[in-house]
Amino acid sequence: MSWSSGKDSAWAVYKLQQNPEIELLGLFCTINKKFERVAMHGVRLELLKRQAESLRLPLEVLEIPYPCSNEEYEKVMNDFVERCKVDKIDAFAFGDLYLEDIRQYRVDKLKGSGIEPIFPVWQIPTNELAEEMIDSGLRTIITCLDPKKMPIELAGKEFSREFISMLPEDVDPCGENGEFHSFVFDGPMFEEPIDIKVGEVVEREGFVFADVLPK
Repeated sequence: MSWSSGKDSAWAVYKLQQNPEIELLGLFCTINKKFERVAMHGVRLELLKRQAESLRLPLEVLEIPYPCSNEEYEKVMNDFVERCKVDKIDAFAFGDLYLEDIRQYRVDKLKGSGIEPIFPVWQIPTNELAEEMIDSGLRTIITCLDPKKMPIELAGKEFSREFISMLPEDVDPCGENGEFHSFVFDGPMFEEPIDIKVGEVVEREGFVFADVLPK
């Protein structure tokens, strides 16, 4: 499973857990090597490892440099695909919701590898998906947002109906267009919740980040 630490990949894992035909073998996640944080989400490596422990799944950390060119990123991913081919991995799962270009990119990059791309949450309407996540008990903190698209004050807030009601009308309720990213600390996919607290909120490179810390 391509793991981002956020709600969409967590919900994809939950869907996979409910499918008796799938054996979920592990997670892989790209980490900014310089800062030891999940790329874009800004989540600390320690918390990423706690998620994997609660999911009872091994975690493959793929380090990327900072800054990272597309060529460097693709080399890291290609090397990982080659290793997975040796290990006879059948499929990679992704938490994409509806962006056709990103889905096609993943399909193209795996073409000829023998590894099938699968999309467990593809084209679930995001307003329905957000409601389903919240009703299930999934709990997630907004760790990164684009201040050009939504209020800065929502960084560090919990994803909830109240949070969704505060979003501008043109912002997707699941943030699929990159409006925001999150860190999941509880939900039906986990064996136990992860104790966290929200630390400093900072603006960096045009985005606002809320630092989530282990409690």
